[in-house]
Amino acid sequence: MKIAFRYVNSILLFLLANCKTISLFLNCKEWIPVLIILVLIINIYPSFFNFSIEKGRLRQAAQGSELLIIFIIATILTILYSIPGLLGMFSVQGLSLWLWNIGISYLVLAIAFWNGIIRVYVTSIQLGVRYRFFGILCGWIPIIHLIALYIIIKTVNKEVEVEHAKNLLNESRKNQAYCKTKYPLLFVHGVFFRDFKFMNYWGRIPDELEKNGATIFYGNQQSAASIEECGKELTQRIQEILKETGCEKINIIGHSKGGLDSRYAISLAGAAPYVASLTTINTPHRGCEFADYLLNEIPESKQKLIAKAYNRSLKKLGDPNPDFMKAVTDLTASACAKNNEIVKDNPNVYYQSVGSLLNVARGGRFPLNLTTHFVKRFDGPNDGLVGASSFPWGKNYRLITHHGTRGISHGDMIDLNRENFDEFDVREFYVQLVHELKEMGF
Repeated sequence: MKIAFRYVNSILLFLLANCKTISLFLNCKEWIPVLIILVLIINIYPSFFNFSIEKGRLRQAAQGSELLIIFIIATILTILYSIPGLLGMFSVQGLSLWLWNIGISYLVLAIAFWNGIIRVYVTSIQLGVRYRFFGILCGWIPIIHLIALYIIIKTVNKEVEVEHAKNLLNESRKNQAYCKTKYPLLFVHGVFFRDFKFMNYWGRIPDELEKNGATIFYGNQQSAASIEECGKELTQRIQEILKETGCEKINIIGHSKGGLDSRYAISLAGAAPYVASLTTINTPHRGCEFADYLLNEIPESKQKLIAKAYNRSLKKLGDPNPDFMKAVTDLTASACAKNNEIVKDNPNVYYQSVGSLLNVARGGRFPLNLTTHFVKRFDGPNDGLVGASSFPWGKNYRLITHHGTRGISHGDMIDLNRENFDEFDVREFYVQLVHELKEMGF
């Protein structure tokens, strides 16, 4: 039914696009005003079948994609219809008539195209910068522009399918409080990032968890400082959360260096009585050999220059006392070895860890697509930044792999690029992870 409706709409668009000649052939112009109204409705509501999709961004993306498909079909019909006139099979007067017809066709089809493309460009997340740029760059190149349009439609349709299914899943378990843990969650970011209000380090993950009943807070520690300094800041942050919520403990989920900061807070900064569990995500518990190499190879003068520029910039963004060099040094394999001797696990805290692997360098987004091979020389198989041998910590460890050629990067594990891809749903992974904490009584 949906396909039939699509073809009917395409034919209506085709008829209006070629009304100049078709009305003469049929010797009837009375139907044109009705056709204009119908095509106007098509431009507003390309498919009534998309009304089953929730209102807002997703429905508009679906409608935009549908309009582009209608545009393609109507354009193909128009080209086939116009070929005789363009080949000169009519008189000079007839040729003039067909040129007018082509002008009207271009206008009518252009309105449908720009209506559709603007909708998907404005509403789609999965198109990202690269597909949007690809569409703009190739939009004027014959044949290539059709490939670009096909990729855009396919990407948007897949996004609508995935997101709609996810919304239905969340709605089905809404009353279960699927992720409502006994203690709230504290998300702790990694190095060189901050917990900005309008650009969440954890991508779409927190929103997905909150839809399923989770209560979430953020570490708010400095972007670059020593593990000791960040650990102390986290302990202070935990105490603020306890005071605000009245809860007894929290569950920590720490990514990258955030896992090391959290371990320090529990072991040596006094946070242990207030932490029920610690889950580390792609954390370099045994450090990074390549970091040792870089610090030994890069001249000290250049290190100081980079550190000074970074510290100055991050102070302006809110870090009270950023220290680039201490943060980097604490991530080396040598520093982590010393750190592990003094930062001991607390028997009253449940520790678990997660890691992931990139299968090929191109699977990671910049700059991980450049660092993967370099890291591999020192740390072996990795996620673009951290070697797999550095991930395991605690009673339970799981390594996330991707059976395709892509792999799962350091950034993918926090939904940094807000990207959907087959075989691994990072948002649902965290939903199940937190649900497990709930089932364990945390």
